[in-house]
Amino acid sequence: MLNRKFALATLLIAFSVAGFASEQSLVVTWPASGAPILRFTFGKFKDIGSIGSQRTYVTDIIAENLSGKLIPTQKLSIYVFDKKQVRIGEAWMQVDNLAPSQQAKFQISFNASGVPATVSVLAPSDIPRKITLTVNSVPQGADLKVDGVDVGATPKMISVGIGKHQLGFSKDGFSNGTFPLEIGPDDVSGGTVSYELGTSRYDTIVLRDGSVLSGDLDSVSGMDVVVRIGGNLQHFNRNQIKQIIMVEREPPSPDQLPGPAPKP
Repeated sequence: MLNRKFALATLLIAFSVAGFASEQSLVVTWPASGAPILRFTFGKFKDIGSIGSQRTYVTDIIAENLSGKLIPTQKLSIYVFDKKQVRIGEAWMQVDNLAPSQQAKFQISFNASGVPATVSVLAPSDIPRKITLTVNSVPQGADLKVDGVDVGATPKMISVGIGKHQLGFSKDGFSNGTFPLEIGPDDVSGGTVSYELGTSRYDTIVLRDGSVLSGDLDSVSGMDVVVRIGGNLQHFNRNQIKQIIMVEREPPSPDQLPGPAPKP
């Protein structure tokens, strides 16, 4: 009996569209690097029908044990991609009790939502382990990036692999921020990460109707309150405003102060 665990391997088989219709067989070995353990001979990929955009393909496979030991069980997953490397289908195959130099013939079928162009065959252990966790921010609704890729607004459930990652947070009116995230081999799914955004860059104006505005308070005179929002001055009646929260700002430098008005 073979009691060792097979090494990780990825077997990538590239087919042209014509290759799927060809009468010639395709021979590949697994793993793709190192000493080969299994040799697969793929027969013609036959298109046997369709339902909507899904087409069904069937092929005969001959598996041969090239190692010098019995292979008790080896499971392999098959991923089918189109020419743009978008996964369009998948299937499983399994080799059982295959003695050295022995062959086994079997058939697989798979559905594909497009025209197959490449097929990737992997052992289950080849698939990188990922964990899921929920990322939140204070306040919520911040745009979230994982390793520089936009994934949506917080709170957001993400899936990440083992290793180091970087979470980026941005929200209008608040300072942007980053958070280093490291996933260890013993970490499990279900965790939560919460990040507090930096101090708001703008004043907060709370209206009596419940609206909350972010801008720069420009002036208050009599019944008129002027706020600069998005570069534009907006006027509010003071009775519309319930609360104004002003952020602390550095005083302008002397060269930024307005000069004296010109004499008439």
